[in-house]
Amino acid sequence: MKKLYLIGGTMGVGKTTVSRILADMLPNCVFLDGDWCWDAHPFVVNDETKQMVMENICFMLGNFMRCRTYENVVFCWVMDMQDTIDAILSSLPRDDYEIVNISLVCDSRELKKRLYHDVDRGLREESVVGRSLNKLALYQALNTTKLDVTSLDPKKAASLIAEM
Repeated sequence: MKKLYLIGGTMGVGKTTVSRILADMLPNCVFLDGDWCWDAHPFVVNDETKQMVMENICFMLGNFMRCRTYENVVFCWVMDMQDTIDAILSSLPRDDYEIVNISLVCDSRELKKRLYHDVDRGLREESVVGRSLNKLALYQALNTTKLDVTSLDPKKAASLIAEM
């Protein structure tokens, strides 16, 4: 059975790192980071840009899933609202795919540590810390499997997801 892995989580939890490792582990796999579909300068969030990015994501995922070459599709993005997940899933050709819908979570102390490590390396602005911490609790309400990565290294997290 083919699989679509939707990997969500707040900023800094490790979505991209875990997803890249997972994609390398799986046979005949393609990887899409939702951030690639919205890498704009300046980064503007409004109704028009939100609609555009959703259309971009759904178009690319749908094409990957229709391509017979791929057995596994890994997608990661900050998916903190059930409506977002549902909109993506409702647009996809799911007949041949099992959906593995994961939210990576961790405790707030670990998230802060990870984010400040990225800030210190110049990868993130410090303003992301508060926004990310505020979104952490939203993931508990989602209809997803929660994987607590507080004490997991990314390879272990990817291995656990691959076994699902």
